[in-house]
Amino acid sequence: MTLKEKQNAPDFSAPDQKGIVHKLSDYRGRWLLLYFYPKDDTMFCTKEACGFRDSFEDLKGQVEVVGVSRDGVESHSQFAKKYGLPFTLLSDPDKKIIKAYGATFLIFTKRISYLIDPQGRIAKVYPSVKATGHAQEVLEDFKALKGLQSTA
Repeated sequence: MTLKEKQNAPDFSAPDQKGIVHKLSDYRGRWLLLYFYPKDDTMFCTKEACGFRDSFEDLKGQVEVVGVSRDGVESHSQFAKKYGLPFTLLSDPDKKIIKAYGATFLIFTKRISYLIDPQGRIAKVYPSVKATGHAQEVLEDFKALKGLQSTA
């Protein structure tokens, strides 16, 4: 089950790579990209994460980037350190967030992303994410959606 645009994003609570717990409400008033990926330090997951890292200056102050996988806090910490990832990675070993956002696929986590607006509603769903180019796609969509909101 994939969530739909304009519906409220499901709440979540999980520790990041530093052990700090994050909740959806922490991002109220800001745009959030919640992206799901299968596993730390694998080829395509690394490409996707490094794409966000390389676009981080463009996204900074506009869209908060938060990655979610089943990997533990320590794995996320090593992954973030190894590749210099400047954004949050949430650990969801029991798949509560993954299930709530429809990111399950057989035994793996599906590569899917949600752009969530400052009111906590899903503004854009990316049901089939390519590991390369996703950060730029998100930035372009954010600018278009923000423009629509400011004219409404």
